[in-house]
Amino acid sequence: MKKIVTKGYATPCGELIIGSYEGQICLCDWRESGRREATDRRIRHMLQAEYVAGESPLITETIRQLEEYFARQRKEFDLPLLPVGSDFQLSVWRSLQQIPYGTTITYATQAQRMQQPSAIRAIANANGSNALSILIPCHRVIGSNRKLTGYAGGLDTKRYLLQLEQQESLFF
Repeated sequence: MKKIVTKGYATPCGELIIGSYEGQICLCDWRESGRREATDRRIRHMLQAEYVAGESPLITETIRQLEEYFARQRKEFDLPLLPVGSDFQLSVWRSLQQIPYGTTITYATQAQRMQQPSAIRAIANANGSNALSILIPCHRVIGSNRKLTGYAGGLDTKRYLLQLEQQESLFF
C-alpha cells in the first residue's frame, strides 16, 4: 500500500494536518474540521494510500512557508500541490488560486468567474471540500451579504486569516 506521510502543525489559529504523497502536498487541512473523516476517506481512496505519521523534506518546507505566511513574510506558496477530488472540485479549487492575497470575493462572483452562475451551492460545497487550506485560499470567499460563512477551520479561523492578509499592507 502506498503511503501519505502526515504531520501536525500548530498555527496561531488552530492545528493543521499536513500530508505529502510522492513529492507533492495532498493535505493541509484543519485537524478539527467537521469534514475531517470524509476528506481523509476521499484522499486515501483516490490515492489508494494510507496515512503514516512522519516527516518529509516537503512537509518541513511546507511548514517553513506557512510560518512565513503567518509572520506576514509570504503572500504566495511555492509548493508542488496535489489536490485530490472530482474534475468539478479541481476546477473550483483552481479558481480559488486566482483570488489575490488580501482580497475577498463572494460565492456568486466565484460562480460567475467560472461561467457557472447557477452553480453557487455546488461551488460552495466544493470550496468546503478543499483539503489544501491556506495553500488553496478558500478562506477568501465570503457570503453575498459580505459576511463570513462556512470554513473548515471555523469562522474565527477564517476571520483571523482574512485579517492577517488585509493588515499585511500596514507592515510592508
